[in-house]
Parts: sequence; structure tokens; C-alpha cells
Amino acid sequence: MKGRVLVVAGSDSGGGAGIQADIKTVMALGGYAMTAVTALTAQDTLGVHEIMAVPAAFVRRQMTLALADIGADCVKTGMLHDAAVIETVREILAAEAADLPLILDPVMTAKGGAGLLQSRALDALKRLIARATVLTPNLPEAEILTAMTIGDLDAMKRAAEILLTSGARHVLVKGGHLPGPIVRDVYAGGAEGMIVLESERIATRHSHGTGCTLASGIATGIAQGLDPLPAIRRARAYLLEALRQAPGLGRGHGPLGHGHTLTAPR
Repeated sequence: MKGRVLVVAGSDSGGGAGIQADIKTVMALGGYAMTAVTALTAQDTLGVHEIMAVPAAFVRRQMTLALADIGADCVKTGMLHDAAVIETVREILAAEAADLPLILDPVMTAKGGAGLLQSRALDALKRLIARATVLTPNLPEAEILTAMTIGDLDAMKRAAEILLTSGARHVLVKGGHLPGPIVRDVYAGGAEGMIVLESERIATRHSHGTGCTLASGIATGIAQGLDPLPAIRRARAYLLEALRQAPGLGRGHGPLGHGHTLTAPR
């Protein structure tokens, strides 16, 4: 079976982002999700209230068992939280999954602003980025990784070029944090050159887990045999419809409608 995705990320007790969003996305797009949980979070739609780290040795155990028994066609990482976990992930990928594509979502903060990556872990994350097949930073993450201010489309393009020099083979700089009725993402690294992907902004506060969802959608497509750009286009289309069909839950940033591909036509 093609489409096996090993997701290495944190758990969101509210179900909107993290491992929970990853599993929903992979399943909705016809893949099979396995998980290695890196951290437990106590959160709701209003924010992250507490984080409990998972020891690196236990993350290693989860990954090695999944890879040895079920196998994987792609690995997707999200919240890795600390340097020990990041180094563990890098070691396992090198030793046991050297040929597998890696979709790296450099999760650093939650939707409400809570920090999800320890500051001293940034150097370790940059070393893992050098192994990435597709890197998917949002603008705040891209600013941290490039040490530049990104305030417009031209700056996004420059950031994408810089990030390619980090070793990532493909980069998708997501522009949702810029104002305006059109959301623009910049893709770089393929034979097509640099491409700007546009979509109409969907006005909603129910946008929790968009980054996790997009990265997992890309990972599923690549696991199923798609090249990066077609996988990105399909994942963006899936995400847009999930935003449109958000169920409206919670008092803050609510979850997406991940199951729209599984719902029978009305």
C-alpha cells in the first residue's frame, strides 16, 4: 500500500492541530497514518495551557517500531519541542529511513502565540532542515530561520531562496500572515522554478491547525507517489475546503472540517 505516513509531532488535546489534525488529514486523503508523539499539550481553541515533553528515548522507540513493522513511504514532522528529540529524529532518519522523503513543518509557536520549540533547539532544527524534502514555514517561522523581516511577496521570494541554501530540496513559504483578500504562498526548488500559489482568503476564526493540515496533506501526496508541486496543490485545495467546512466549534480558533472528503454529497 502506498501512502503510509509516519508523523512525528505533538498531541493537541483539543483535536484541532498536531497529531490529531495529521491523522485526520492523512486518512481523508486516502493514506495511512502512524505516529510518534513528541509532546503532550493541554490546549483548547483559546490556547496552549500546558506542555509535557515525551523523552527522546521513547520517541525513538515509537519511530523504530513503526518503521520496522509497518514501514513508511514518507515522514512528516511537526512539533519537535526540544533539541534531544530533534537529534533523535535526525539519527533515526539517517539510520533507518535514509531514502524516505521528509516533510518538515518547523512548528515554533501555536496559533495563540504559545512557544512550542525551546529556544536552544533552533540549531538542531536547522540541521534537520538540511535533510528535508519539503520545508513548509509560515512567515514568523521563515523570519526566524532566515533572520530577515518578511513583509511582502518579494521578501517571501528572497526567504525561499535563502531557505533552499539550508539544504531543503523544496520550500513552501506560506503567506497567510500577510494582510489582504488573496493568500499567496511561494514554492521554490522544483524544475518549474519559483511559483506563487494564490487563493482567496477565507474569512474565519476557525483556522486552528492549518499548518499541520497542509504539511500532512503534502506528505500524503508524496507518500502516494506525487511529485512535490502536485502534492502541494492538492493539499492546498483540501485545506481550503476544510476551512470552508469548519464546524464552528470552540470559543477561539476553532478546528477545521477535516472530514469533508469523507462526507457523502447532500
